[in-house]
Amino acid sequence: MYQEIILDHYKHPHGKGLADHVDAQVHHVNPTCGDEITLQVTKNDDGTFKVTYDNQGCSISQASASILFDQIDNADLATGTKAVDHLVAMLQREVEPDEDILGDGIALVGVAQYPARVKCALLSWMAWKDAAIQANGKG
Repeated sequence: MYQEIILDHYKHPHGKGLADHVDAQVHHVNPTCGDEITLQVTKNDDGTFKVTYDNQGCSISQASASILFDQIDNADLATGTKAVDHLVAMLQREVEPDEDILGDGIALVGVAQYPARVKCALLSWMAWKDAAIQANGKG
């Protein structure tokens, strides 16, 4: 089932596409395998962040960005950071997957078995955290 979720997000990415006017934009690269993401956030009036992105790379990396969009688009910094931190802890096998925090992100639990792929799964989430912190500092 988890493989199907990842494959679906890879084949049919949610939220992919860059915006013209944003509060922060970051470009992160996984030098190990060449995955890349340009991720943008725009801070909404209510303190949440609109996410836009464009990426290329392996199926895990691309699916993870789509999952991120579904789970933390229009989330505030605390909610988004909680999701990022939970994903990191899950991939380090420190916590059990929590669907309430990660949504489809729990499908990435199997990546923990492949240390070289963990960076692929985390690329977009670390980019979001970086961009959200930058945009939050502007407001």
